[in-house]
Amino acid sequence: MVAVPVTPFVLKDVTMMIDVDNFEMHLSQVQFDPAAQTQTWKGLTPAAVFSDQSAPTWTCVLAYAQDWSKVETLSSYLFANQGEVKHATFVPDVNTEQASWDADIIISAGPIGGSVDAFAVGTVTLGVQGRPTPTYPLPLARKAAKADKA
Repeated sequence: MVAVPVTPFVLKDVTMMIDVDNFEMHLSQVQFDPAAQTQTWKGLTPAAVFSDQSAPTWTCVLAYAQDWSKVETLSSYLFANQGEVKHATFVPDVNTEQASWDADIIISAGPIGGSVDAFAVGTVTLGVQGRPTPTYPLPLARKAAKADKA
């Protein structure tokens, strides 16, 4: 058995683009989640048990600081584009060799307001058409060499 190495990372230098706008400064969470249903059929003997699973559906959870000061903020963007499908690109760590993720998300408006003496924040769960698609990066050294040649 081969030991597969792991490279864990911390979300701290992220890019989150929706359509042509970068919203990473507004966000404290970006998370794509799959959901699948498992069905089981049982016959009248212990050996007659069959399970299968549906194809997963995906959602994108965004947690953010509410900011209604301009029409360009994420809060305003979500409110103005409710129900529209937009392309999103999520880069979980711009300084490491992690994959970036592309998805077509269905925009949903988020909450307005919050609790006293606290930052007004919001969380929305957006539908994803299909599933997120990964793009695996070139090693950083190859990227630098490629940029030097350009």
